[in-house]
Amino acid sequence: MAVQDRRTALSTGLFGALMLLGAVVIIVDATRLPDQNSAMGPAVMPVMVAVLLGAVGIGLLVQAGLRLPGAARAELPGAWWRVVALVAVLLAFALLLPLIGYVLTATGLFVGAALLLGAPRRWALLAYGWALAAAVFFVFDRLIGLSLPSGPWGF
Repeated sequence: MAVQDRRTALSTGLFGALMLLGAVVIIVDATRLPDQNSAMGPAVMPVMVAVLLGAVGIGLLVQAGLRLPGAARAELPGAWWRVVALVAVLLAFALLLPLIGYVLTATGLFVGAALLLGAPRRWALLAYGWALAAAVFFVFDRLIGLSLPSGPWGF
């Protein structure tokens, strides 16, 4: 078993707890759905998803509990600056979205987040970001009919 830092073990446990909490909320909401007197009522799928979500959450909690005692304290250089920069990129996305449209702002969000998180192949980030944003725009705006901000260029 590889040595993990304490923050990774704690965040794994926190994420597992959130998944478990989400599973409980989904099950409670599913039990409130009206019964339709059929073998497969409307609550079957949400309960199945909640059970799987809860199982993964429990697995993450157990994994974090096993790794936490042996976890080393490690400082990540520049971690706080990256968090602040990511928040700034998200704020720029929210502020620029109505002005320049979804595709360009989503591309900027993808590229900015990838660079801040240390993505390899920096030369391809712009192409990947634009392709992903254009595909999402096409699916949601054109195929599904949920309008996304198109900006001055129509995309």
